[in-house]
Amino acid sequence: MPSRAELDPLTMTDEMEAIDEATQYRRKIDHTLARFSAAHDEMEAEEAKRRERRERLSPTSLIESTRTALHRVVTTAPEEAQADAEQTRLQEKKQRKLDRSARFGRIAAAVVAGLVFLGIGGAWGAQTYFDAKFTQVSALDENSADIQDADAQANDENFLMVGSDTRDGASAEEGVGTADSTPGARSDTVMVAHIPADRKRVVVTSFPRDLEINRPDCQKWDPAQNKTTAEVYKGAKFAKLNTAYAVGGPACVTKVIQQITGLRINHFVGIDFNGFKEMVDAVHGVTINNEIPIDDSILGKVLLQTGEVTISGDQALNFVRARHVKGDPTSDYGRIKRQQEFIGALLKKVMSSDVVLDPGKLTDFINAFAKATFGDNLGVKQMMTLAQSMKGLDQSKITFLTVPTVGMANTRGNEVLVVSKTKALFDALRNNTPLPDPKAPVPVNEQAPPTSTSKPKSSGSSKTTSTRKSTTTG
Repeated sequence: MPSRAELDPLTMTDEMEAIDEATQYRRKIDHTLARFSAAHDEMEAEEAKRRERRERLSPTSLIESTRTALHRVVTTAPEEAQADAEQTRLQEKKQRKLDRSARFGRIAAAVVAGLVFLGIGGAWGAQTYFDAKFTQVSALDENSADIQDADAQANDENFLMVGSDTRDGASAEEGVGTADSTPGARSDTVMVAHIPADRKRVVVTSFPRDLEINRPDCQKWDPAQNKTTAEVYKGAKFAKLNTAYAVGGPACVTKVIQQITGLRINHFVGIDFNGFKEMVDAVHGVTINNEIPIDDSILGKVLLQTGEVTISGDQALNFVRARHVKGDPTSDYGRIKRQQEFIGALLKKVMSSDVVLDPGKLTDFINAFAKATFGDNLGVKQMMTLAQSMKGLDQSKITFLTVPTVGMANTRGNEVLVVSKTKALFDALRNNTPLPDPKAPVPVNEQAPPTSTSKPKSSGSSKTTSTRKSTTTG
């Protein structure tokens, strides 16, 4: 028989005598319940602490603590003055210094608490307010089989930006056509802004509107309702890139760009050019470096000054639209360059202290932007990511490119991709490796055939049929 010292106390009486098994079993149950009760009490205490913290950091509590702090500043002074009267003159002087310091500290604490509350609440409220103004559309397919190197693209940001020139709201005086004369949606600008996970560079790649693509089947897009319909447009070989948006809207052009690039497009930004000028006017103009006078055979004398020029909304709208500029044989390529420069200049202006620290300008810009913009996974936070990335980097880290083409329009009047150079470019973007040399020669097997029907990079400047002018005027 074991000694008393070796026995479990639960199996012994108060007189340290062994007890029967039933009593032992009952005692074990009681002991287990006691442990559960203690654990429950501990969890209740922890939950009470959490509730106290939540209540202390709630807006109501912050307001009350701010009010109380300010109240103490006002009410404690008479009481302290009464105590000071009982002290010596030297003590009174010393005490007054301490009182002033204490009051200053309490005031500072109260003000800081108020500003923190107002800042957090105000910023959240403002973002919610402005986000509600953005028109949301369905465009993204982040699980598409066309996405390559998915793991390498984790946390990358890819903004597909489309300039939609629907002419809705345009007047005849603007010289760009109206919704009646030029119906439907069209993507006169297509570019992808790629920001890798490390945020150490930004690469903006533009795609010519006349780029030849194999357009997939796409559901019909209704620009008036900003949504797709049940009707399906059959795919087409040798189609122009801008037809993808015209027939299938955001979802169709996103599908095409993901097929070409292998990028995971996780933000779609559509901008109605007719509302574009309001964004520029909201920030009181944008400064650009104009290389040649912009005298367009369709839009007229857009901008004749050269060098550093600040342009307003109407000028800016025609500056990015112009594609029949006298003296510019590159047509769409010249326009792409102007569009890239202008977008960079606009983002720089928006993120400048002149706008960010001016609530009126910033509010007007966001209102104008939201009014003219529609997108998927789009809001104030997402656009600030893009703007801050482009502003915060050294200019040498921001690269503007045009997707590699053979340099000659084919017999269908389309620009043709240099497949090998395109693959090298987007492989580098997806894997965040150095960019290939854009000036590298086109492989012989991908060069345009030297035929009399091939045209230089005019992409429309020499195509003057009335049908083309009526359907693709920029």
